[in-house]
Amino acid sequence: MTIKWRPFRPLFPGTVMFDRLLACVGAAIGIGLTVLICARFPVAVSALPLIVAPIGASAVLVFAVPASPLAQPWPVVGGNIISTLVGVACARLIPDVACAAGVAVGAAILVMYLLRCLHPPGGAAALTAVIGGPAIHAAGYAFAFIPVGINSIAIALLAMVFHRCSGHSYPHRPSIKPADLEAAHVAAGILTEDIDSALADLPDSFDISRDDLDILLTKAELHAIARRARR
Repeated sequence: MTIKWRPFRPLFPGTVMFDRLLACVGAAIGIGLTVLICARFPVAVSALPLIVAPIGASAVLVFAVPASPLAQPWPVVGGNIISTLVGVACARLIPDVACAAGVAVGAAILVMYLLRCLHPPGGAAALTAVIGGPAIHAAGYAFAFIPVGINSIAIALLAMVFHRCSGHSYPHRPSIKPADLEAAHVAAGILTEDIDSALADLPDSFDISRDDLDILLTKAELHAIARRARR
């Protein structure tokens, strides 16, 4: 009997090993090229780092889960830059480091929510602006653009090229045309308002776009109809 330990079960159903290896290659290439690109900007001759640590987390998202709403280009670029600006403001306005760090991350999440660019590495970018050291503090708000902004734009553009070459969609687009989805709705019996009602019934948020969730549930219902018809 095979024992499956829950912590090691796949986190992302539908992902095959080839795609996982491709994500590793993409992230390695993306980070390496980002460093090379940023070395051509003024940051290369300053005390600031060529690349900031949150970009490593951004690379995980854009290469490993490119369909995630949190991994799209606007969240990557906007989330990182805006969160860094929030972090710089907190570092300047709040003398206590612990308080500034907490407020920076919390405020960054709020601003990203409001501007529809929620991106987990943005929290790290805000924190870096607070605890990053003298060079980052001296750079002030410019740190949000060089190197954070350049890093973010570079990794997003490189992800676009990589996914285009590897046959994936990035920025992510639904895999079915609206007209075809409407026809599938009729056949499956699931309507958009049913999905909205189900989401309203559940207490948690989900890392999947509403359009992708609609397609997934509709296709699942069509497969169930076909299975029942074969009996």
